[in-house]
Amino acid sequence: MKYRFLIYINHTYGLPIGLPIQEQAQKMGFSLKWFSGMEEPKKYFPENGILIETIEEAIDYDPHFVLAITDTVPDFFPGLKVQIFHGFPANKRKGTDQFIIRGFFDLYCTQGPSSTGPFKKQQEKYRSFEVIETGWSKMDPLFPLEPTNNKKPVILISSTFTRYYSLALRDEVVKEIERLSKTGKYQFIATLHPKLDRETVKKFKALENENFTFHDTTDLIPLFKKADIMFSDTTSAIIEFLIQRKPVVTFKNNMPGPYLINIEKVEDIESSFDLALSRPKELISEIEKFAMFSHPYLDGNSSERVINACIDFLHSDKSHLKKKPLNLIRRYKIRKQLNYFTFKSHRKAPFIPKQD
Repeated sequence: MKYRFLIYINHTYGLPIGLPIQEQAQKMGFSLKWFSGMEEPKKYFPENGILIETIEEAIDYDPHFVLAITDTVPDFFPGLKVQIFHGFPANKRKGTDQFIIRGFFDLYCTQGPSSTGPFKKQQEKYRSFEVIETGWSKMDPLFPLEPTNNKKPVILISSTFTRYYSLALRDEVVKEIERLSKTGKYQFIATLHPKLDRETVKKFKALENENFTFHDTTDLIPLFKKADIMFSDTTSAIIEFLIQRKPVVTFKNNMPGPYLINIEKVEDIESSFDLALSRPKELISEIEKFAMFSHPYLDGNSSERVINACIDFLHSDKSHLKKKPLNLIRRYKIRKQLNYFTFKSHRKAPFIPKQD
């Protein structure tokens, strides 16, 4: 049977999350299209897939599954709504914001025990959705893990957009990075969250020299593979990097754990880099434990598990599930965002899907 998948994204960072699923869906002979509620990602199509331009087209496509790389999803789209996440739990608000149930989703495909446990608790509370641990599609291209073989230590700089945490917005940190890049001791590669303002991007581009390269991209996996260590702040990219079993130095991380080398002073940056590059045995042991807690799948097949979880859930008995809450305010907001206020009934994906 040819199942129809629709990926819902609002930002370009959703592309490397959805692309592995698209590749796997095509291998399995299924149909997959994209829909974006914002203009920014649209310029990356058709190179990356088939983009549906209008809401009416999305409804006519009649997907069996709408995979969301956002916290909300248009409830008026046909199909089962599946949350596949835009990042790992980064604890920007000390664990209070990652596991909110917004009442839109039928299925959560979680990344590993760190997300499965909390969502299972929410499942028991609300009883209106299921939770299946699949691993995260974005990580598929990371595997198999391979050691670096750099002549000079390569340090990846990654920064969040959240003003309170972003190292890219701390002038004293940027100046120290600039100084270190000119020593020739390290090779820096840098990338910034796409939500950071263009002035900050220009500031980092201005740092470029033979030992510093800026990459304006949301495809971080190739950069992860090149780097020996990461320098960051408080962002889910840290967790993605740690899955390689490589050390991370953080500057004023919100909730530092034993798997990080966290510092509070600019003058400690260089010595922390050297410590991380020495790969202390105890640190690597903590990273291993944290990596397995976050994403225990090392086979690169999480996209396949997501697809199979969707299909299994579609055909499963869902009579035990309660109705989702009305959430009228959130539903109004997403209609306002998409400028869609038609409330006529639309086809809903049946529990036993139609044949093509």
